[in-house]
Amino acid sequence: MEETIPNWLTKRAHLTPDRIALKFKGEEYSFQCVYDQSLKIARQLKGLHLKEGDFVGVLLKNHADTVFILFGLQLLGVKTILLNNRLTADELVYQLKDSKAKCLIYEQSFDFVVKNINKQILADLMTISKEALFGLEEQEVNAKEEFCLENVCTVMYTSGTTGRPKGVLQTYGNHWWSAIGSMLNLGLREGDCWLLSVPFFHISGFSILIRGVIYGITVVLHESFDEKAANDAIIHDRVTIMSVVSTMLVKMVDHLKDQSYPAYFRCMLLGGGPAPRTLLETCAKKQIPVFQTYGMTETASQIVTLAPEYSLSKLGSAGKPLFLAQLKIKTVTGNEAAPYETGEIVVKGPNVTKGYLNKMNETKEKIQAGWLYTGDIGYLDHEGFLFVLDRRSDLIISGGENIYPAEIESVLLGHAKVDDAGVIGVDDVKWGQIPVGFVVLKSNANVNENDLLEYCQKKLAKYKVPKKIIFLQQLPRNASRKLLRRKLRDYYR
Repeated sequence: MEETIPNWLTKRAHLTPDRIALKFKGEEYSFQCVYDQSLKIARQLKGLHLKEGDFVGVLLKNHADTVFILFGLQLLGVKTILLNNRLTADELVYQLKDSKAKCLIYEQSFDFVVKNINKQILADLMTISKEALFGLEEQEVNAKEEFCLENVCTVMYTSGTTGRPKGVLQTYGNHWWSAIGSMLNLGLREGDCWLLSVPFFHISGFSILIRGVIYGITVVLHESFDEKAANDAIIHDRVTIMSVVSTMLVKMVDHLKDQSYPAYFRCMLLGGGPAPRTLLETCAKKQIPVFQTYGMTETASQIVTLAPEYSLSKLGSAGKPLFLAQLKIKTVTGNEAAPYETGEIVVKGPNVTKGYLNKMNETKEKIQAGWLYTGDIGYLDHEGFLFVLDRRSDLIISGGENIYPAEIESVLLGHAKVDDAGVIGVDDVKWGQIPVGFVVLKSNANVNENDLLEYCQKKLAKYKVPKKIIFLQQLPRNASRKLLRRKLRDYYR
């Protein structure tokens, strides 16, 4: 028997219709208003002949309109592909084709990108701007009254070690249990208010939106992150919780100078990779409550979080698994690691994805008996607190963005004059890490660094483009031709 819950927006609008659900650019929207606007858009979407179970891509910015569109798609039971608006047309085309998306909803500011998509994409993909969508006539709809917890709500693409992104299937149950698990850790207080300044196409952004509805609290939405605006929101909008990555927190602390946050501010939820200890110590001195987390797209946001009472005594730890989750460290031999013994982080829980879209082999490899093998390296101390050492051995985390070297390498290898390529991440004060490329050219090739960087800019999102290209005669590879990135790191040093 399918396990269901009431449609969370419909239920919330019924329970507390007059509470403020959303603040955006000086405007306030009650839960009833969010529901009404979302239902109106669902009726307009009906004119596109969308049906339950269809995949629809959205290429949208942080805006109140985006909130209404996302909930409108849920009212129809449509599966939403949250597309990263920093990607190039080539990258977006792959994801739209892979997901067999029926429709793409976009903002007019992305007209140029969408024109390039339309040149390459399958003929049966509808593309419509949100501005055109809002001009369609409304049609009668049977809005979803319940969500089956096993049904897919959203798909977010995350790069894989092969260089091809994988669509992570996120069910209604994943989002529901993620919200419940987080609440059981952080608690829920009257007057709680969450600042959302990370993109909706990141799980950290989308999860805040869903939690706002489930908890019945206000979400303050910013178009993008700005340290002054974020600090002002905490002080003037009575924000009590904010999700950040290290680069954001550094800027906020620097801007704050000698000021401090009000007593009602209770949580900086810090994700996006291990934080520098100096940053955590600075926040401790300023009495800024920072709770490190560990999670990923596959776990519908954090699955491990430091409980408030351990924020100082376990400085540097990501905490313990949320109430509904389980965690193990597996050694290379497959045994469970002893305390302080490093190994692969393996997690399990109702917020863990059921797999990857159209990727059966990858799903079987990564998820075994319900346990997700993350590929990340860490250890547990004698009390069971997780310390993350690496976000995958080859993963580059730059400003909170995940960058996989293999994806950049595949682009470099696509250049006609490149014979071999390797990419590593190197430490950077501003971004945490930045990608650096190593290239072997074909004989007699006349190509310089700028030529290759310009080539990458056409194929990759800006944050993925290497900051430097180093030319070598040969890349270090083992007998089976596997690239030895550790030797590239040694060379760079």
